[in-house]
Amino acid sequence: MDPGLDELIEQVAADPQHWRPLVLTNGCFDLLHVGHVRYLSQAKALGRTLVIGLNSDRSVRTLKGPTRPVNLQAHRQEVLLALKAVDAVVIFADPTADGLITALRPDIYVKGGDYTLDKLPEAVTAARVGARVVLVPVEIQVSTTELLRRGAS
Repeated sequence: MDPGLDELIEQVAADPQHWRPLVLTNGCFDLLHVGHVRYLSQAKALGRTLVIGLNSDRSVRTLKGPTRPVNLQAHRQEVLLALKAVDAVVIFADPTADGLITALRPDIYVKGGDYTLDKLPEAVTAARVGARVVLVPVEIQVSTTELLRRGAS
């Protein structure tokens, strides 16, 4: 496990009143945009704390292609931690957030409304640990991939 994740697990166990209900979400968050900010604010409103599982540089390349990420994981992590809504960011390298869900046992697992429960890879794991799955509606149709595509043309 990531040392940051181990430390976070210890913090949550030592002071559950501070952390719970704990909301967990995950993603690449390569170029932060208004869609991300609104999504994270809505996610935070569902609980007391918001933890983000951040895809590692290697996993972003696997998911998005060889030209990604644009920003290094340490930089993406720092930017996310600067947001008022975000309480912790842990980097993970797995293809899904199942390991994070199992380790952190969030009260609520959140993804964007562009997912459906039947297409959400982590839905089964979230149910197994007793997490409520919430799909937050997409307020603004914007994506990092589309922003990069527009910038290249």
